[in-house]
Amino acid sequence: MKSVTVLGGGSWGTALAILLAARHPRVGLWVRRMELAAWIGEHRENPQYLPGVAIPANISVHHEIAEAVRDAELVVCAVPSRAVREIFGKTGIGPDVPVITATKGIEAGTLLRISQVISEASGARRIGVLSGPSFASEAVAGYPTAVVVASADRELAEAAQAAFSGSTFRVYTSDDPVGVELGGAYKNVVAIGAGVCHGLGLGHNALAALITRGLAEMTRLAIKIGGKPSTLAGLAGLGDLVLTCTGGLSRNRRVGEELALGRSISEITGAMRMVAEGVGTTHAILKLGQLHGVELPIASQMDAVLHNGRPPRDAIQMLMERSLKHES
Repeated sequence: MKSVTVLGGGSWGTALAILLAARHPRVGLWVRRMELAAWIGEHRENPQYLPGVAIPANISVHHEIAEAVRDAELVVCAVPSRAVREIFGKTGIGPDVPVITATKGIEAGTLLRISQVISEASGARRIGVLSGPSFASEAVAGYPTAVVVASADRELAEAAQAAFSGSTFRVYTSDDPVGVELGGAYKNVVAIGAGVCHGLGLGHNALAALITRGLAEMTRLAIKIGGKPSTLAGLAGLGDLVLTCTGGLSRNRRVGEELALGRSISEITGAMRMVAEGVGTTHAILKLGQLHGVELPIASQMDAVLHNGRPPRDAIQMLMERSLKHES
């Protein structure tokens, strides 16, 4: 591809633009805030979200979204989930322009996956999903990273695989966008719980149990809405879940740690520059489970902590004292 545009000037959007710039002659990066777009364009660095990392010369930085996508042969979505509908409603892209979404979440209210939101807002018909265990700072630093791109359109999945893959960034393909998107959204919910466990000093046993039972929850829900269990056992499910629950760079895990210290969610998010998607996704995931008749005890307790003021230690105790079950 000669021209690729990334929408979103946060850490992941910037990192993806840099990775793509090594493989394609022209890469556009759309940044919502005018002053930040101007700074990145002039100083060739994103000081707020990826400080110290040079922005290659073949990345053009835009504030006007129509200009950013005008000649793009591929559009990549890396904006917060709550902004996807608004932004894609303004792109003016045609229905045949392929879109790859790297945004992880579920839209509040509609309970739609991000690929569905993009389709509704823009009319795009060729959409793929990029997900997997990938901290932006490590990927852009050249640390070995493996992710998956999923689409019902096999040709698009393989084209995106070729577009992103390099010596340190390995991309697998999948035909299960439902499972990949659900895994990418759900793991952030469980990661908040992992942060609570760490913040309360509950040890390694608790964390291992939470990750395992979190995987069981996300798999139950994914299967119910059309995903494949093998997808949730792969990079977009187990892989991303392990990274986000154990990695010190996880924003969602950090939210849980702060909750365990007694801080309110408004205090925590007010002090964060970057979005922790799990905060908004938790309630949507819980509603999705209720809609499909799937029991989600971890999501239920995290929702009570985040939105109903339940003390984190009480939530953990309620999970431990639930009625006894057969594991599978």
